[in-house]
Amino acid sequence: MFIASFAQRFGALSAMGVFSAFLFAKKAKASEDQLHAIPMPWNHRYPWQAYDHASIRRGFFVYKNVCANCHSLSAIAYRHLINVCLTDEEAKAIAEDTTFPEGPNEEGEMYERPGKITDFFPKPYTNNEAARFANGGALPPDLSLIVKARPQAADYVFALLTGYRDPPAGIELREGLHYNPYFPGGALGMAQALMNDIVEYDDGTPANISQMAKDVTTFLCWTSEPEHDERKLFAMKTLALVALMIIPTLYLKRVKWSVLKSRKIRFF
Repeated sequence: MFIASFAQRFGALSAMGVFSAFLFAKKAKASEDQLHAIPMPWNHRYPWQAYDHASIRRGFFVYKNVCANCHSLSAIAYRHLINVCLTDEEAKAIAEDTTFPEGPNEEGEMYERPGKITDFFPKPYTNNEAARFANGGALPPDLSLIVKARPQAADYVFALLTGYRDPPAGIELREGLHYNPYFPGGALGMAQALMNDIVEYDDGTPANISQMAKDVTTFLCWTSEPEHDERKLFAMKTLALVALMIIPTLYLKRVKWSVLKSRKIRFF
């Protein structure tokens, strides 16, 4: 009986081991064609840390001047930027620089109007087919949730933006593709978008590739989780309140239960 039970358990463990080895091998095989991003010391990484809003501001201008030419940001409106990286006047001015289709008017014609802070960011292309045609068949993804939608989150986005290299010996890419070891397969349709001094920061920060990649990644972290700072602040307040309530709770428990715990019952 004991031998039969041991054999059943050993067989089950063996099956689990084989299955785990299969999953590990499959995972390893899936990651053979790309490098893993190096973890970076982001300002918002730990539970007690908030976003670097100066970096969010710089990252917004990198997106506006570079990334917005191909990538949409459909979940963010201009009003969302107020008191995060722009003032009310700055958000209104930036929104008014963009025109939006409106109508029809009294004559049944469509017209364009200046943007308002309640408008969401416009898409760079009218439809997906136009986007694919302009990018050699590749569809530029929407960046609203790109950090949450990718493995290694912000580390991956930063590594991708700074990871363009010449293809190693023996690897030939077809026309229109670019080598980036952090992208699955290494062949990426997006060319390197960040170049030194391609934008000018209003705070005097040097606009090199790594700085711009860090800033726009921080901005995209915020677009993926705008409630990040408020959520962490609420959690810290909750934990502080719970910590304050521990002492009176323990005291009240001792007072209420001391009689029951110390009583002595006699049976006659």
